[in-house]
Amino acid sequence: MTENLKIQDTDHLVAIAEQFTRLENVTGIQAFGSGNINDTFLVTLDCPEEKHFVLQRINTQVFLQPQLIMHNMRIFTEHVRERLQRTPLNRRWEVPRVLLTKDAQDYCTDAKGSFWRAISFIAGSQSFDTMHDTEHAKEIGYALGMFHNLISDLPPEKLADTLEGFHITPLYLQQYNEVLAKTSPRQSPEVNYCLQFVSDRQTFAHVLENAKATGKLPLRLMHGDPKINNVMFDTITQQAVSVIDLDTVKPGLVHYDIGDCLRSGCNPAGEETEQWQSVYFDTDLCQGILQGYLSVAKAFLTENDYAYMYDAIRLIAFELGLRFFADYLAGNVYFKVKHPEHNLTRAIVQFKLTESIESQETKIRAIIQDMK
Repeated sequence: MTENLKIQDTDHLVAIAEQFTRLENVTGIQAFGSGNINDTFLVTLDCPEEKHFVLQRINTQVFLQPQLIMHNMRIFTEHVRERLQRTPLNRRWEVPRVLLTKDAQDYCTDAKGSFWRAISFIAGSQSFDTMHDTEHAKEIGYALGMFHNLISDLPPEKLADTLEGFHITPLYLQQYNEVLAKTSPRQSPEVNYCLQFVSDRQTFAHVLENAKATGKLPLRLMHGDPKINNVMFDTITQQAVSVIDLDTVKPGLVHYDIGDCLRSGCNPAGEETEQWQSVYFDTDLCQGILQGYLSVAKAFLTENDYAYMYDAIRLIAFELGLRFFADYLAGNVYFKVKHPEHNLTRAIVQFKLTESIESQETKIRAIIQDMK
């Protein structure tokens, strides 16, 4: 929570929250969640139908055009709700709703110019930071597949690109090469390992963008940040019920989401481990996620989509490592660090994960093939 919000009186937050209520009274507000971009609060109302909603101050340092984010969010959440009304599912599935102000706007600003929005609260649900077992993995995959499926018939050009260049690996490689040309990194076995690792994969960085450019992979809508803790689970049934954190939904390749979900979900050591020797890609969890994903994504995937799935899994782990290493070389300007070598360690973890994926290519391709 940012410092000025700690001392900011609750009255101010209540006044903001009341912009988004009709007749209900606000009875409480508390800091909520562990997101590190927006400031998030849980608002409690004296309303039996809907006791809570989520109030957020959008970080306009990261999202320079917050109006576009709200425009995107309204278009695709309304599209999904219409789809679910036409063809209801045989299990619980929810999409967060955008709440409007008293004058029918999807955001409000305060005297300091801060940008606030409100979204519905997914009641009776929780999220997890680590994968428990293959059943949990299947539900994570199902959630991402359902998310993609429900927006697969929404033309991507209807949504604005709110983060240009995001997940375009050749652009990250170009930035890395520019940083490298300007710095002379301190020689160490770790730094040399990373330099060699990137050097060996310069051409591979273009694999998905080339497939997009040649029409093999279509532009679709993607989530942009499908980490496992963005999937909400019903506290009673333990089934996935929603995918949240929708600020990065934009036109792109679903392969970025598939790769990112598997990268974050199939590394039991986690991306913050200091023990990079213990990092490996768990193919059982991979199989679980893909099984859940393809059970609903089969409806819209093409032959080429399957052909590039392994490349996506390998590429996104490599891409994140590349970004961490470039930031380390640049002096830790983008990612928050706890010590000067933090981004170097993070980069090695992702490169070791990439190596583990590469060493199991035959097995991973067989898993994909068997599920088609």
